[in-house]
Amino acid sequence: MAHPDKHATFTPLRIAVVTVSDTRTEETDKSGNYLVECVKGAGHVLVEKRIVKDDTYKLRAVVATHIADDSVQVVLLTGGTGFTFRDNTVKAITPLLDMHIEGFGELFRALSHAEIGCSTIQSRAFAGLANGTAVFCMPGSPGACRTAWEGIIAQQLDSRHKPCNFVDKVKKIEG
Repeated sequence: MAHPDKHATFTPLRIAVVTVSDTRTEETDKSGNYLVECVKGAGHVLVEKRIVKDDTYKLRAVVATHIADDSVQVVLLTGGTGFTFRDNTVKAITPLLDMHIEGFGELFRALSHAEIGCSTIQSRAFAGLANGTAVFCMPGSPGACRTAWEGIIAQQLDSRHKPCNFVDKVKKIEG
C-alpha cells in the first residue's frame, strides 16, 4: 500500500471547482462547497468556484477556459455524470481531454460499490488531462464527492503520495 513520503515537500496546486446543476445555488451546493473545503483544507489554492447550468456548450466553455488558463492546474467537476438526458458532463468534457485517466472511473466505481452497491454502475465518473490540467468529473452527491476526494483525488493531488501522483503531470506555475 502506498504512503506519503515523509521527506517529500507538499506542492500546493491551483484548483477550480465547478458544480454542474440546473437547480443548485451557492446556498444549496453541498457538493461544490464540500470540495472547496477539501481543496483549502489540503493546502491547495482555490482559483474559482462556480455553478454552471447542465448545458453542453456552457459547461464546455467554462472548462475549456480553465484548461487554457496557465494558472489553473486542476478542475474538479461535480454533477452531470448520471444517466439522464440532462446529464451532459461526459458529452461536454470528453472532447476537451488529451488523455483519459481510465483508472479514476474504475476505482471510483469500485469504492462506490462498497457504499451503494450495484447502483454505482449508473455513475459515469471520469477524469483526464488536457493542456497540462487534470480534470476530475464526479457525481453530484456529497457522498460521491467524499468518496472521490478521500479515496482517490486527495492522494493523487498530494506531491508526497508515492509511488506516483499527478503533481508532476500538471502544468508548472511560474513564480
